[in-house]
Amino acid sequence: MSKTRVLTGITTTGIPHLGNYAGAIRPAIETSQKPDTESFFFLADYHALIKCQEPERVQESVRAIAATWLACGLDPERVTFYRQTDIPEITELTWVLTTVTAKGLMNRAHAYKAAVQDNIDDDNADPDRGITMGLFSYPILMAADILMFNGEKIPVGKDQTQHIEMARDIAGRFNYIYGDTFKLPEAVIEESGMILPGLDGRKMSKSYNNTIPLFEGEKKFRKLINKIKTNLLEPGEPKDPDDSALFDIYSAFASQDQIADMRQQYANGIAWGEMKKVLFEFLNEELKEKREHYLTLMDDPAQLDAILKRGAEKARDLSVPLMADVRRKVGIGPIAG
Repeated sequence: MSKTRVLTGITTTGIPHLGNYAGAIRPAIETSQKPDTESFFFLADYHALIKCQEPERVQESVRAIAATWLACGLDPERVTFYRQTDIPEITELTWVLTTVTAKGLMNRAHAYKAAVQDNIDDDNADPDRGITMGLFSYPILMAADILMFNGEKIPVGKDQTQHIEMARDIAGRFNYIYGDTFKLPEAVIEESGMILPGLDGRKMSKSYNNTIPLFEGEKKFRKLINKIKTNLLEPGEPKDPDDSALFDIYSAFASQDQIADMRQQYANGIAWGEMKKVLFEFLNEELKEKREHYLTLMDDPAQLDAILKRGAEKARDLSVPLMADVRRKVGIGPIAG
C-alpha cells in the first residue's frame, strides 16, 4: 500500500492549551494512526527564534511541547518525531533555496506585509523598522522543512496556506533550473477544525492571553475554569448551549450522548456555577492519565532527548541523501567528482 506523507511543524513558543489539543494535537495524532499515512512531526525551534529571544523560554517550550504530544498518544515508533535543529541539512537547504527565491515573493508574505503596515500606521519613517531578516525570509525556512522530506500533505490553518503556496513556487523554481527534485506540497485545511473559546469568549489563543493550559495542575485548572465568561442568566432559566463557551469546551471532549444530555440540562436551566463544576470534574478526569504521563516526561528530559534523537536519526536517513543530491545538482562537491 502506498502511503501519503503528511508533515506537521510545531512552533516551540508557549505551552500547549486545551484549544491546541482539540484543534490540532488530537486530530493530527488520529491521522498518524491511519495505515495509509506516513507522518512526520517536528519541533520548529529555529522558527521560534523569530518570535522569541528568551533562551530559557524557548528551551522550556521545546520540552513542554514534546512531552505534550507524547503524553497525548503520539507514537514515536510509528511516526518520525524530531527537532528541527537536529537536522543540519534543513538549514543548508534553506540557503540553497534562498538562491532561487525571488525577493518579490518574500515581499508578498502576509507576516512581512502586516509588520510593514503596522509601521506605516504608526507613522514610522522606516517601514522596515524592527523587522528582522528572520521574519522576512522565514517562508524559505518553512519551505526547506517541507521539501527536505518531500511532504505531500501539509495540515495548516487558513492563515498559513500562503506558506505552502510559496513552498510550491520555490520547489517549482528549483526543479525548473536543476531538474526534478522536489514534490509540490499541498495544503490540507480542516474546514471543520475545532476552535475553542478562551476565558473571555474569544478564540483561545496565546495572543489574547485567555488560554487554559492543557496540563495545568488541578487547583489552578479549577480556578481557570471558574473564570470562563458567562452571561447573567439565573439558575433555573433556560440557557442557549450554542452561545456558551462552557458548552463548547465540554462538547470538544464529550461523547454525542453526553452532549445531548448536557443540552437538556441547559434547557432545564443549569446554574453556571454547577456547569463550571461539571466541566472541571469532567475535564480533570478526561486528562488525568495524560497529565500524569506528561509530568513524568517533564521530569525526565533525558528521555525526551533520547526520543527526539532517535527521531532525528530516522529523519536523517532521508535528509542526508536528498541533500547530497541537491549539492550534486547545484555543483557543490568534490572537484574530482
